[in-house]
Amino acid sequence: MVRPQSKPSEREKYRAPRTALDVENYPVAPSELELAQVHVYVRHGERTPVSTRMSGAPGNIPERWNMCREARRFRAAVAGDPSARLLDVTRIVEQSSGQAAEGECLLGELTDTGRASTFNFGQALRRLYIEKLGLLPDTLTNQADVYFRSTNMPRTVESLQQVIHGLYPMSKCDPLISHRILVRNGREENLIGNTLGCKRLETLLVNFATAAAAAYNPTLEPLDKRLSKYLGGNPIRVDGKPRASGILDTIRAAMAHGLKVPSEFEERSITSTIERAVVNEWFSDKTEEVRRLGMGRLLGDLITKMEIKANEAYTVDRSPKILIHSTHDTALAALANTLDVFDDRWPGFTASITFELFKHSTPSNGSAEPLPTNTPPPQQNPGILQSVLSKPFKQRRQLAADYYVRARYQNRNLVLPLCAEEGKHLHGSPEFCTLEAFAERVIELVPKDWDAECSV
Repeated sequence: MVRPQSKPSEREKYRAPRTALDVENYPVAPSELELAQVHVYVRHGERTPVSTRMSGAPGNIPERWNMCREARRFRAAVAGDPSARLLDVTRIVEQSSGQAAEGECLLGELTDTGRASTFNFGQALRRLYIEKLGLLPDTLTNQADVYFRSTNMPRTVESLQQVIHGLYPMSKCDPLISHRILVRNGREENLIGNTLGCKRLETLLVNFATAAAAAYNPTLEPLDKRLSKYLGGNPIRVDGKPRASGILDTIRAAMAHGLKVPSEFEERSITSTIERAVVNEWFSDKTEEVRRLGMGRLLGDLITKMEIKANEAYTVDRSPKILIHSTHDTALAALANTLDVFDDRWPGFTASITFELFKHSTPSNGSAEPLPTNTPPPQQNPGILQSVLSKPFKQRRQLAADYYVRARYQNRNLVLPLCAEEGKHLHGSPEFCTLEAFAERVIELVPKDWDAECSV
């Protein structure tokens, strides 16, 4: 006799993760540490799937999502007409049939839900770093206090716009302040593992994906009997058609918007098995070379800006207090992987990783060689990375010893293996790395000649 399968309870069901920033339970640093700077890397908000999958029976996941009614109206600059410099425009998606549905989303587009969650994320940053910790002023009067950057994707740019308005709405800005969002050209981008500009990285990642298919396709085979009916009779595979990553993307996007998905995908044993395979294909631990080519330059930017902040007492230029970067799941997972603290879970929408720089209130005795007093702000001179990191630590050691770095991911502190040894973290608090220990590891990861290494 075959016992009928019992339906999972609400608690047992697989759900897309919710990753709202938890301000109330934020662990305040020890009293001897003063927060000096924070770097935020946040994944964009909820979006539609990047491709249409399982839209026919029996999956019945909607092919078209009417969830993009907000921000459809905007004002565009008009060239050559001084009397009408702005033009009101409404953007509407046109279908191949010629029909146009107001509020319909493009594939991969930030939805109204995503706009709300990223706005809420910005408000949470305000409650934490302005109202609770006092790192930033209540009203923004100095543009140099903030730094905003995004990848050149509509969903990340629009997410960052929402974060900014949550952090510093216009009512909390000096009338002369105009928020700036920095975007880099594709080949210069380092907020993701840049396979466009680095063919060597692309080759390595393709090889890892092939290896993941060989290793994890057998774990997916037992799911075929229950899932193939939703995939046009095809088996579910890492390298299948559709790919397992695409299937999970559609399921998680639908769940995040409260849409009904086939009951099988709500079973934790099924979807967790798919997630494990997908995470190993996309995010799982890679080689030191992949870490260098993928995240080395980004971490180099991070440590450079921290060292400039640490040197601020010696410089006439003022560096930002908060730096917010709007990016993708691949960046968050790669950062965590590179620092050996990845939890092997696919980062959710608006998931974030932060790096907080603290100054010890009782600095140790000694001297360090400061940066030159005419050092330009980092965003104006990215070449400063090599000039800062090329200085031997014996010249910067004492200054670095007065500063600590704490990494946080998914609302929890990360204890980084790179500073586990005694003397490389704040005594009794292993989550606070010395800036020196953190920088030593980063220097190992920064390519000395990225273009040359990418051409191998």
